[in-house]
Amino acid sequence: MPVNPGKADRSALRQQIRRQRRAMTGAEQDVCARRLAQHAGKDPLVFNSQHIAAYLAADGEMDPWPLMERLWSLGKTLYLPILVTFSDQRLWFSAYNPGDRLIVNRFGILEPERSHYRRISPAALDLVLTPLVAFDPKGHRLGMGGGYYDRSFAFLNKRRHWRKPRLLGLAYEFQRQDRIATAAWDVPLDAVATEKSVYHCQSL
Repeated sequence: MPVNPGKADRSALRQQIRRQRRAMTGAEQDVCARRLAQHAGKDPLVFNSQHIAAYLAADGEMDPWPLMERLWSLGKTLYLPILVTFSDQRLWFSAYNPGDRLIVNRFGILEPERSHYRRISPAALDLVLTPLVAFDPKGHRLGMGGGYYDRSFAFLNKRRHWRKPRLLGLAYEFQRQDRIATAAWDVPLDAVATEKSVYHCQSL
């Protein structure tokens, strides 16, 4: 596996992995997403959570939709990230069900139509299905570079005994790296699910 030796390589690695994702056919992406759903849907980290944040795939990201369908069938409550003007570039989350109306936010990403009564803070979630560009055995995550997830869940780095929500990265197996250079503000993942398995950080 390629090693990412320093922060200067984060941008190059991000571009490389994004090219690999885009090169996949729709059929290949669908097969991987369904295999991931089979693994992750049975994992205790997922099965024992009730309030779960997901995302809508873009730019070749691992598609969580098959897993989301499985979670709805189990009676889980799902949420999608939303941007709000008062959040200081942090995410909030809104409950989402199939068929709910979506709007395009300022980054061109679909999100639920804003409703004050359905919005919750990151700390109210049990589990967050997290998009990523690359990950390593210690749960370090390379994202798209905007820092929204790290800012939104920065409070987890201050906790010593009670960590909630848990963060579960969703990725293709080829996104796994030996090591990713980290920054002080990075928030590590608790586990990563791919089309091959669910890797808990201590077992990666």
